[in-house]
Amino acid sequence: MPPRLPRDPTGFSEGFEPPRGGRLGHRVFGQGGLRLVLLRLIADKPGHGYELIRAIEERLQGRYTPSAGVLYPTLAWLEDLALIEPMPDEEAASAGRGARKRYRVTAQGLAYLDAQRLAVDALLARMTAIGNEPHERPPQVERAIHNLKMAVHLRLARGPLTEPQTRAFARVLDAAAQEIESL
Repeated sequence: MPPRLPRDPTGFSEGFEPPRGGRLGHRVFGQGGLRLVLLRLIADKPGHGYELIRAIEERLQGRYTPSAGVLYPTLAWLEDLALIEPMPDEEAASAGRGARKRYRVTAQGLAYLDAQRLAVDALLARMTAIGNEPHERPPQVERAIHNLKMAVHLRLARGPLTEPQTRAFARVLDAAAQEIESL
């Protein structure tokens, strides 16, 4: 019998954010679905939070992107249950970029995934079906919007900008907006 996972302590038991801007109007994941998908993605390829957000977004063709506020507490929760673990620094550095916390699945996580194989396969099939549904914006545009939002968020989260950085930051965003408007 697989271990029974406790309720998600973050209060995001469903792992969704509300649909925005013409995106999905229904839930992608049921109770615990995001956890299983993350565990499977990490089992397939160790990664850090941003890579996992992107992997989910790509599988769903830009139709849904889990927010950092849902994803990172879920990763911490999976780590607390010893289903995933951070990679040692030297191993993480050789597997990818810098100081981001990269995760890999543990033996306990693999056993749990194996016990939940039918549920995981059903979730992945549902993600594929949702990704194949017609939608208004091309996936490339959804991806680019998400990349820009994530880049802005990550840079601003690093700390205050100097005055020259503030001017450059605004100049880059204004130029992008003008170029998009001219299309």
